[in-house]
Amino acid sequence: MQRENSFNHPSSPSARLRHRRRSNEGIVEDLKSNGSHLLVNDRNKYKSMLIRAYSSVWMIGGFALVIYLGHLYIMAMVVVIQIFMARELFNLLRRTHEDRQLPGFRSLNWYFFFTAMFFVYGRLLSQRLVNTVTTDKVLYQLVSSLVKYQMAICYFLYIAGFMWFILTLKKKMYKYQFGQYAWTHMILIVVFTQSSFTVANIFEGIFWFLLPATLIVINDIAAYFFGFFFGRTPLIKISPKKTWEGFIGASVTTIISAFMLANIMGRFSWLTCPRKDLSTGWLHCDPGPMFTPEFFTLPGWIPTWFPWKDVTILRVQWHAICLGLFASIIAPFGGFFASGFKRAFKIKDFGDSIPGHGGITDRMDCQMVMAVFSYIYHQSFVVSQSITVESIIDQVLMNLTFEEQQLLFTKLGQMLQDRLFLQ
Repeated sequence: MQRENSFNHPSSPSARLRHRRRSNEGIVEDLKSNGSHLLVNDRNKYKSMLIRAYSSVWMIGGFALVIYLGHLYIMAMVVVIQIFMARELFNLLRRTHEDRQLPGFRSLNWYFFFTAMFFVYGRLLSQRLVNTVTTDKVLYQLVSSLVKYQMAICYFLYIAGFMWFILTLKKKMYKYQFGQYAWTHMILIVVFTQSSFTVANIFEGIFWFLLPATLIVINDIAAYFFGFFFGRTPLIKISPKKTWEGFIGASVTTIISAFMLANIMGRFSWLTCPRKDLSTGWLHCDPGPMFTPEFFTLPGWIPTWFPWKDVTILRVQWHAICLGLFASIIAPFGGFFASGFKRAFKIKDFGDSIPGHGGITDRMDCQMVMAVFSYIYHQSFVVSQSITVESIIDQVLMNLTFEEQQLLFTKLGQMLQDRLFLQ
């Protein structure tokens, strides 16, 4: 019996030390298996939080300045972000030894990137470019021709790049070269095309860019802090620091923020007015029913000490709730995808350009998913699908030459005169 007790409860100092070591090792293993990487168990979490906070303040300040400057500056910011993202992703699969044997091969990646940029932005901004140069006849005809043949130009640019790639194929390097070719196209489709929807949202009104982007930021910050202070339950294996507490807390915060921010942002014409050209002047427009305040009287069961008896709600606030739901529940899966992607390549971050955050791509994973949804939602549920005078004029300016437009104007005037005469 004594032997059994001495075996189960070591009495010698060395035995107790070995017993504690074994116990600690067991605890460490249990923590690792149960998500020891949660922020609540991270010893360096406060230092990490401060670095992340400083970077966030600088980013938010710069972002606010760009928003104030207007549509073109926001678009320029998006283009810069896309270039940095492409750079980070291009570097991910590059091998220095192989690249040295293929001079000029890196330039081919960027050639395809800028060809795709010319195609996508040409399609998105063609009408606004035409509207900008309508006062200059020569420039208008030049731009109209460029818009008309833009797709053909982009196609032949791509074919030239395709031929360039074929001519650079080198023996014993085929696998690496075709891998880079496929990787470049994946970047263009998954990253560049998705993020380009952001520009479309900008010109529909900064509101439709700013609110979704802000909701992603709020959701990210709220998830970080709720997980930081309350996180205990791991959410998903591919992203060990994500917790259910952070996910739920961030979801509630994001949805409430969406409803409140829509009411604030929706009252500024600078944010709500669409930009029909590429000018930088101040905007004034009819807000329309979507941004017109509606008064609601609060029910009688509201306590008497509550300072407001009625509230004003914009119709767009109900749409904002849908954006908030998507930003808090579905958009984070863009981040989970990026986490799994990084694990597949055994890297911590896509880059190190933002202290405490990683690379640009690390910050834009959820934003890309949100940008596509915002554009589709706006076109499907917000924009009126009926034919308007503005849409007809846009088609006339885009598809008819200056002489054809003059002929249309003359014939339309004659038709209206005949109709008035018959009345």
